[in-house]
Amino acid sequence: MLERDVFVRDVPGAAGTPIVLLHGFPGSSFDWAGVVQRLQGHRRMLLLDLPGYGLSAKPPGADYSLFRQADVVEALLRERGIDSCVLVAHDMGDTVTAELLARRNAGLPGPAFEHVVLTNGSIFIDQAQLTRGQRLTLKLPGRALPVALPTAVLRRSLLESFTPTAPPPPGALEALVALVGHERGGRLLPKLIRYIEERRLHQDRWTAGLVDHPAPLTLLWGEQDPIAVVAMAHRLHDLRPDTAVRTFPQLGHWPALEAPDVVAQSIEQLF
Repeated sequence: MLERDVFVRDVPGAAGTPIVLLHGFPGSSFDWAGVVQRLQGHRRMLLLDLPGYGLSAKPPGADYSLFRQADVVEALLRERGIDSCVLVAHDMGDTVTAELLARRNAGLPGPAFEHVVLTNGSIFIDQAQLTRGQRLTLKLPGRALPVALPTAVLRRSLLESFTPTAPPPPGALEALVALVGHERGGRLLPKLIRYIEERRLHQDRWTAGLVDHPAPLTLLWGEQDPIAVVAMAHRLHDLRPDTAVRTFPQLGHWPALEAPDVVAQSIEQLF
């Protein structure tokens, strides 16, 4: 997929290692908007909507595997002249990150990563507490639907990823629904969610990617996450004791949406 098919925000900033931010399922670069606003001017920041998400192209027959998403990230960084960056990710983006790290561990050519920051994502799929909506979507055939899922169904499913202690901020849920539905994107959800099956199949590869890569690793984790439970962060720390783990008792699955000030400050402290 060419860069013209991928929505990109390239935010200028002061000299220094740029920050690349990767979103999760079924989000988009919008999820980082509050963080970017607070960090603007500090460092160059690059965000994209992965193919199939947000404002990027959503052809029903395209390859949306996590390996292909990693290819797109590498191609974009190469085209934008970024050979080293700080990589910040959320949800499915954590696994795209793990694949990028696995490639560097194997000595394959590509960008270097000076620091890696993961926010809530199912880095250990055996511990994931999938929502009812996710389970139902996985039961559908793994191809694009002839029509998009109804907006009410999508809204209800997304709401399941929040909790009463960490509800969606005003307007966030509506924006998530609109961006999923852009260009009939709701029809792709049964295909896009197959990343969960990939996660199961390649768990060992992606765990090794996170554990073995030499770059410093920081986890920013909402403790109220109903899906990517906080035990995942502690498990990674057990496997890689030099991992810096910050957990937030009042936050849930979407830290960058729920508390962008907290996330932005945590990233800023890395420099």
